[in-house]
Amino acid sequence: MTRTARVALVGDRSPHVRSHTRIPGLIDVLREQHGLALDAYWVATEEAEATDLARFDGVWLLPGSPYRSEAGALHAVRVAREEGVAFLGTCGGFQHLLLEFARDVCGLAGATHAESDPDGASPLIVALACSLVGHEGAVRLTPGSLAERIFGVERSVERYHCGYGLDHAYLPQLSAHGLRFTGHDDAGEVRVAELDGHPFLVGTLFQPELAGDGTRCHPVIRAFATAAVARAGSAQQLGVA
Repeated sequence: MTRTARVALVGDRSPHVRSHTRIPGLIDVLREQHGLALDAYWVATEEAEATDLARFDGVWLLPGSPYRSEAGALHAVRVAREEGVAFLGTCGGFQHLLLEFARDVCGLAGATHAESDPDGASPLIVALACSLVGHEGAVRLTPGSLAERIFGVERSVERYHCGYGLDHAYLPQLSAHGLRFTGHDDAGEVRVAELDGHPFLVGTLFQPELAGDGTRCHPVIRAFATAAVARAGSAQQLGVA
């Protein structure tokens, strides 16, 4: 019997965000090509705090920042992290994964995102020296990491649509609390993060939704769906609705 995972697509859905328009087709691909059934619900960031995200098997924090509600986006990350819900954050989702972790795990309450708070005193997420909007670039995966196992290679070429990334000054603090940076570009800039000890919590600065022509699923999306379906199966075995 095919198990169906309930997945929250957290973001401010827009026909003008290409990654958003790709999602329905990718969900079909997951079901038809990989036997991974997702019952997906779009949750606007403004509604995230009022939604019981812990009852979902997966949370995907999508591109499209600045979000209408930064608090809602951060809430989605926190629930998934604390409740063991499968989590994928792409582009803006990656940035807010780092921001939530810095604030709530590392105690950096003043950490900010320069896009939504340009006057913030302690920006964790800063403008990239070279914008990646519309660019492709190489990503090197750390040998032995979850990311490398997902990709099946040590080097990949990925598509971006972003202008912000992590200020490397914060790397030691984030790493000391268990966040692993397992994908970098050829210049050493962070492109992938994963959390030790969590069933599946992965963020990518690139947008795997944009890989290819949409008729195949990027490995990281497939891995996220697999983790969500596994969680759904565990819940069914425990009799949790």
